[in-house]
Amino acid sequence: MGAIARSAANLVTTSGVWLKGGVNNASMDSITTFPSAVGTDGITFISSQTASNNASISFTSGITSTYKAYKFVFSSIHPRTDNVAFQFNMSTDSGSNYNVTKTTTVFYAFHNEAGSSTSLQYDTGEDLAQSTAFKDISRLVGNGADESTSGTLQLFNPSSTTYVKHFITNTNIYKSTNDSLNQYTAGYGNTTSAVNAIQFKMSSGNLDGTIYLYGIK
Repeated sequence: MGAIARSAANLVTTSGVWLKGGVNNASMDSITTFPSAVGTDGITFISSQTASNNASISFTSGITSTYKAYKFVFSSIHPRTDNVAFQFNMSTDSGSNYNVTKTTTVFYAFHNEAGSSTSLQYDTGEDLAQSTAFKDISRLVGNGADESTSGTLQLFNPSSTTYVKHFITNTNIYKSTNDSLNQYTAGYGNTTSAVNAIQFKMSSGNLDGTIYLYGIK
């Protein structure tokens, strides 16, 4: 038996199973599809949209029954107007109307750049109670050249025709008063109709930035 054959044989068990030393990045180069038994990280990129001085960003496709949960990732959303809120709403008619009834809860923590002011509190003023209004998920975002908000929104089982539509957001905001504000928002869209579109916008004025949509198995 030659040296190469002996080396390969040492990487296979007596039952014919390859040991981990026999698989490396080079040997996996040509694989494009994994069998269903092979696990992945469970998250799949669907699409992204970038705004450049636009009034809103709307996702009117990609939210289907394919996944039980969807995750939106916001990357440096920058308002063109100072001291405004980044908001979202849901649609059950593919984006003709963004007016799903929502009940929500909000809490946040902040710390200013001077280190002289901090807070952790529940914000009753940011709650919605059976409201169709757009929901603030980042409040008081500044429009300075280096100011923005980033974070995530997770939407659960949007295609269900049995249950309400739960969502959770976590954002960090560079406030117009030079604070870092970490805001948590959660709630549900009180509808048993399938949610199939989402729109994001500022409470006033246009916005810049990119939003990514992922499906979660």
